[in-house]
Amino acid sequence: MTLPRLVVAAPASGHGNTTVATGLMAALGAAGHTVSGHKVGPDFVDSRHHGLATGRPGRNLDPHLTSPELLAPLLAHGARGADLAVIEGVMGLYDGMLGTDGFASTAAVAAAVGAPVVLVVDVSHTARTVGAIVHGMVGYGAHDPAGAVRVAGVIINKAASERHTAEIRAALEPTGVPVLGVLGRDVDYPVLTDPATTSGQRGALGRLAALIAEQVDLAALVRIAGGAPDLACAPWDPAALAPAPAVAGFGPVVAVADGPGFSSRYAETLEVLTASGLTPALFDPRTAPALPSDTAAVVIGGDLTPELAAEVGANTALAAQLRRAVDAGIPVLAEGSAALWLGARVDDTAMSAAVPIHGSVAAPRTLGYRIAIAPAAGLGAAAGARATGHEYHRARLENTDADPAWLLRPAGPVGAATPRPDGLRTATVHAGLLHTHPAGATELWSGLIAAAHRATPLPAPAAPASAASAAPRSVPAAAPDPAPAHEPDLHHHGDRELAPGLTDLAVNVSTAARPDWLQQALADSLSALEAYPDPSAARAALAARHGRAPEAVLPTAGGAEAFTLLARAREWRRAVVVHPQFTEPEAALRAAGHEVTRVVLRAEDGFRLDAGAVPEGADLVVVGNPTNPTSVLHPAGALTALARPGRTLVVDEAFIDALDGEPESLAAADLPGAVVLRSLTKTWAIPGLRAGYAVGDPAVIADMAAVQPPWSVSTPAAAAMIACASPEALAEQQRRAHTLAAHRAELVAALSARGITPVGPARAPFVLVRCPEGTRAALRDRGFAVRRGDTFPGLATGPDGEWVRIAVRAPEVTAALLAAWPDGPA
Repeated sequence: MTLPRLVVAAPASGHGNTTVATGLMAALGAAGHTVSGHKVGPDFVDSRHHGLATGRPGRNLDPHLTSPELLAPLLAHGARGADLAVIEGVMGLYDGMLGTDGFASTAAVAAAVGAPVVLVVDVSHTARTVGAIVHGMVGYGAHDPAGAVRVAGVIINKAASERHTAEIRAALEPTGVPVLGVLGRDVDYPVLTDPATTSGQRGALGRLAALIAEQVDLAALVRIAGGAPDLACAPWDPAALAPAPAVAGFGPVVAVADGPGFSSRYAETLEVLTASGLTPALFDPRTAPALPSDTAAVVIGGDLTPELAAEVGANTALAAQLRRAVDAGIPVLAEGSAALWLGARVDDTAMSAAVPIHGSVAAPRTLGYRIAIAPAAGLGAAAGARATGHEYHRARLENTDADPAWLLRPAGPVGAATPRPDGLRTATVHAGLLHTHPAGATELWSGLIAAAHRATPLPAPAAPASAASAAPRSVPAAAPDPAPAHEPDLHHHGDRELAPGLTDLAVNVSTAARPDWLQQALADSLSALEAYPDPSAARAALAARHGRAPEAVLPTAGGAEAFTLLARAREWRRAVVVHPQFTEPEAALRAAGHEVTRVVLRAEDGFRLDAGAVPEGADLVVVGNPTNPTSVLHPAGALTALARPGRTLVVDEAFIDALDGEPESLAAADLPGAVVLRSLTKTWAIPGLRAGYAVGDPAVIADMAAVQPPWSVSTPAAAAMIACASPEALAEQQRRAHTLAAHRAELVAALSARGITPVGPARAPFVLVRCPEGTRAALRDRGFAVRRGDTFPGLATGPDGEWVRIAVRAPEVTAALLAAWPDGPA
């Protein structure tokens, strides 16, 4: 297998290795490469950075967690479809497990996968000595017991001045190692924080990519990576753990915990489950009302803080269902301090009490590689079974009434260390602080997979007794809803509210000026109008932006064309549209001759998505996120819970680029049957250009492309797509998101002060409010156009008033709107 690749390493921790490596991944992706990001060692957080930077799953290469022999196969597997792999090292280049001659070091991994090394050296407290450091590292690499490595270049970090840089360059000349880039000490590099718990990281990475691209010779790096020899191995096969030949992803549902505190798992975990004939469904233990439908197994991986433990403990309905699942014999595999969710309590916070453990997440930090022995038989292990893993937590776990999951001792030559117990293991539950990798702890994970295939799925929780008399939360499973007394006008859109002299608060297009770089790209595209349009370059740019293969992306003439293509792509047996939401998907489906089942979310529930309300027989489900007009952002776990074998899940993300960091997006998720629709209209103020795209399951994308008219995407639209996928665009997008959030907060506060409570928390460039009937007409008479709500299914005007959607604008516009707002009944 030909795979250009390189390792980014350092003399020691603290030299900026993570920032530079992650920035390089993002910069190379922005330059048109499909980059696969990898991390030496067990670290979850750096891998999440890599996933965000590349749009592909970040992966780990760790010979202790798996084996030295699996490093190259795992790299080959993870980099499929990529044209370049960047591997971030750990600690100093030659630092590995103590007492082992560098086992598990960055150098050992580089040698095992045949990758050249680029050093990042912090020079803030030195100058000519950098030459000695690099000379020593080059010489040592030639005879390192862990394997010979080649240092192919240096990136100077935190240079103070041109004179400082010149001194270092002169010192490096005798080593023959080229300087590939110089990063200044005074440059304001974005600070990378855990993207699982912090928003805004996508914008930070866009800025970092732009800085790296300016100061590092990316072409030279690509040439160095291209000098790596072919990988002489077959890619690792995630189906190796399957108990029998299986159809990938078309079997029992495995509920996989996700979200802040629950995202500590390796990329291969979901792949192993899917390849073994299981259907992973993500859920957020903090917010999910229930486990995914038909759960046959549960996987939990993560590390709690006291704050997250309190959030999880407050979700008592889900805790009760988890307890019922364990009582019913549903297999559960839980690792890290998040395993304490299964127990009675964490410190003073009550948990699910599903198994007899308890503990604390305020203990001293514990970290390190471990050798694990199963003292007794149970889920995923025979007595005496051995596994390798690592700990990284601030937890203490006490088992009061069962065999421990493992007996642990430190890895390496540590002498006669007394093994200590960890966690709990029963016939159906494995819960412990140790993290394992499915490619290494194969007995544990294959045991879970086999148990999931044998399990009887957990029935859905019964609906509350009052639900029968309340407004319907879902449609009957056998037939569509009858037509309501008031049938909404599905073709009414915000632009129909406008008229000369009215202040526009009805259309959700940004009022900010288009950036100069976008204006220039549009102007330049006009010189190519004599040729028929070719959107292939736009397709490649959009694919790189999301870390997807080009065949997973389809440029479209705006979001409206994408809905039409979906409606015509297949003979949908039962199409479901979740309302209230943008009405064009339903209109397109009906125009194509399909019957549409409406699932209407309720105001009483905050218009939150209820996956259980969607009929099981639906083969097409369309939902918005954030939803127009409610401004509600659904958790990604709630969306993925809708995925099913044989079902296409369509998520309209037309407004998600207006949110800092694009939280809860599925655009980069490789989820079978899922398609995300994006629009460039709103944030970049180009509704007249018609520019959008679909990204997702290549099979669905191919069916959409098959019914797309030739040349529907114009040359200027394709130019806009390329420009808006650049690092410069991502940085500007984040700036606009910050401004929008501030303006939205002012609008919400001003409305609330008048006793008008928007649906919340509002996350989109608009808010939805219920107000006395006639308010919209009164505002129109006073010079303000707002969007009527009664054309959205589920928002009919009634005794409680009428719904209106208000676009977020600058504070002075908000102040004028509130000054014109009618007092009392309009």
